[in-house]
Amino acid sequence: MRHSLLSTFFLLLLHLPFSLLQGKKRSCFQQVIHDVFRDGDLIIGGFFPLYSVEANIFTGLEHPQKACNSFQWMHKNYQQVLALVFAVENINQDLNLLPNITLGYQLFTTYHSDNKTLESSLKWLTGQQQAIPNYSCWAQDKSVAVIGGATSPLAVQMGSLLELYKYPQMTYGPFDPILSDKIQFPSLYQMAPRDSFLHVGIVHLLLHFRWTWVGLISTDDMRGEKFLWDITKKMSRNDVCVAFIEKIPVSERRHAESLVPFMPRIMASSAKVIIVHGDADSLMSLRHSQPLFLIPLKLWIITSDWDVTLRPHPYGSHAFHGALLFKHQTSEVSGFSHFLKSVNSAKYPADIFLKSFWHSAFKCSDENLEEGECSPNASLEDLPLEYFDMAMSGLSYSIYNSVYAVAWALQQMLLIKTEMGFGGDGESITLLPWQVHSSLRNLQFNNSAGEEIVLNEQRNIEAKYDIMNYLVFYKKPELLVKVGQFIPKTLLEHDFTISRNSIVWGDSQIPPKSVCTESCSCGFKKIAQEGVPICCFNCVRCPEGEISDQRDMDHCTKCPEDEYPNKNRDHCFPKTVTFLSFKEPLGLTLTCLALSFSFLTVIILVIFVKCQDTPIVKANNRILSYILLISLTLCFLCSILFIGPPTSAKCLLQQTVFGIVFTVAISSILAKTITVVLAFKATKPGSKMKRWMLPRVSSFVVFICSMIQLALCCIWLGTSPPFPGLDTHSEPDQIIIICEMGSAITFYSVLGFMGFLALGSFTVAFLARNLPDTFNEARFITFSMLIFCSVWMSFIPAYQNPKGQAMVTVEIFCILASSAGLLGCIFIPKCYVILLRPERNTLEWLRQKADSGRC
Repeated sequence: MRHSLLSTFFLLLLHLPFSLLQGKKRSCFQQVIHDVFRDGDLIIGGFFPLYSVEANIFTGLEHPQKACNSFQWMHKNYQQVLALVFAVENINQDLNLLPNITLGYQLFTTYHSDNKTLESSLKWLTGQQQAIPNYSCWAQDKSVAVIGGATSPLAVQMGSLLELYKYPQMTYGPFDPILSDKIQFPSLYQMAPRDSFLHVGIVHLLLHFRWTWVGLISTDDMRGEKFLWDITKKMSRNDVCVAFIEKIPVSERRHAESLVPFMPRIMASSAKVIIVHGDADSLMSLRHSQPLFLIPLKLWIITSDWDVTLRPHPYGSHAFHGALLFKHQTSEVSGFSHFLKSVNSAKYPADIFLKSFWHSAFKCSDENLEEGECSPNASLEDLPLEYFDMAMSGLSYSIYNSVYAVAWALQQMLLIKTEMGFGGDGESITLLPWQVHSSLRNLQFNNSAGEEIVLNEQRNIEAKYDIMNYLVFYKKPELLVKVGQFIPKTLLEHDFTISRNSIVWGDSQIPPKSVCTESCSCGFKKIAQEGVPICCFNCVRCPEGEISDQRDMDHCTKCPEDEYPNKNRDHCFPKTVTFLSFKEPLGLTLTCLALSFSFLTVIILVIFVKCQDTPIVKANNRILSYILLISLTLCFLCSILFIGPPTSAKCLLQQTVFGIVFTVAISSILAKTITVVLAFKATKPGSKMKRWMLPRVSSFVVFICSMIQLALCCIWLGTSPPFPGLDTHSEPDQIIIICEMGSAITFYSVLGFMGFLALGSFTVAFLARNLPDTFNEARFITFSMLIFCSVWMSFIPAYQNPKGQAMVTVEIFCILASSAGLLGCIFIPKCYVILLRPERNTLEWLRQKADSGRC
């Protein structure tokens, strides 16, 4: 068969390293390079990674023996071979699929090595043990497709060569968007489901267990970069931080690479949860780097592409005890489990891979292997999980579907050729590999498990995952226990379930904590640290009046106005509604004081009325004394309006009654003071002041002042009257019902007018304090006004600071104190004379004092 000059030159270049190594490395690999062949009308090639081989660089200068490569069986991968065999046998027995045509296969091993993979591909094309470019003794007539590419690098290595001959290549490894490029890989078909939502499921698992500080391990290739990009972006949106990222090179593996100190860096990290993304081939150095004595210090979250049970030493799995695996969900293929139980070395005597596998898995001696008596009654189900898994893996399921996809494509082609008249009268039908593409590109069928298989990669289904718990117990077989699942539907819709109680953790009974900073408890909030990830933060207590009722709150929230935070600042409790009540000790005390002072004032009034004709009562206008005593009585009683539950009527009366009665009292004192001054002036001969000494003049002063205050109160009530209000801020655990003043301007105008009258009375009384008169009240009025002004001058600033009950108490105290000052300074001295020194309250005593004063 002839090919283009360019193809020949390309293959000669590819084959050049192999021809240089043929005589030198044949002895080292002759026991593992042999292929397995089963003849048929049409042949499917299968390439499977059955061995872990250390690929050393051979320059041609080393001794051939020193260039030998050690290899190990990757036992569990042999299920992939059996999946292909099972599918081929089922198709050959199916009378409806490819009738009168048998499928055969030729199996090769692949290694994570460019030259060995290309060498195997050349042998497939050549059909002989020695790879001869552009030569084929039989393969070109029978070969229809190749199933291979457990990993993306292997698929690329094989595809670059097989594409020259347009062979359909069915890759069963993890889905890689790069391989979907039909311009670069037009003959390659990916059978695995898409992993577009794998990172979403992993982040959901992290959030479920509150793991916010995790490490990432991935392969240093485009697929690994895409995974890292997707998961870090999803993690950042959910406030999950990356503690470290380790990228493992995917170049040709050497055991010496396990000495790269990335494992010490991983173990030294404070992150307790490690996410591993990659496949069994590319993560070989991670398997080799596991120390035999390593105890489970980390929790591993492993994607389905890496089988944790594949390891170079028997005790390395203990480091992964308790790991959680995202495993592809696969439909159950009928008959596959029974087929695996029936497989033994006697059933397929020509399968050298099976003999070698049997010898290694069941630890047979070399003598038994040569005699063919290696555990003849053994079964694959007797092997532990580290050697073989009876459950069909995701890779095996893709291989099974690949074989059927080729069969259905061939069935369509044969039907078309038969309808066109080819193959009649015993004429054999010739199929060329490139002709299969027309049927494969849009192939759609249902497999034996009832699942729809679509080869259009744009319509590939999204993978569904079982969350498995990997368990390794001392002297017991390894186990994979399903503890949950993740079924993506859309970007926002999915089904995530996990059974916390079913999970067995490493050496603990509880899930590990993987956080950069311990969680902030309730009552605290997070404060980010500058220059560090958001997961590393400080915890500070919520400010006064705010709470956080959940852990790791970014902000504290204020309680509603009718609630208050507890001491720990993690809950809000309803506030109690309070007011200055008569039943409280403070309210009861103030009420008793008000009643006592008012009663005392009434007694003094009775005394003055009874002794109204005595000189001391008649002095300074007894009518004004009566008015003053009555107004002081009302002043004492008006303080009771401030006690008890505030109502609209109370709020209207409190300030207005207080303002009017106090104005009457102060204006009466002002009138008394003016009377004293006028009385002294009127005693001079020819004075014109006598006409102002009439009683109605003093009453007119009281009336005018009272009317002015009444007008101010009416303006207050007409514009913005006082009203009941709620004080929710003065006391943290109480809502205090108070009377809001309404208009502050009119309130302070009322107070200001009373202050103006008091200041006027104080000034006049102070100037008249030394006038020579027997019953001169100016001195007592001066002291009373001094007390009055001191009390109310202190009230104004004190009224601004306290709130709630304290504000009400301050005002009541000022009312009582100022009223008591007026009563005591003006009337107590007179009562002393009336009750205890009656001899001074006579006209004779007055004359004697006046005569002695003139002497």
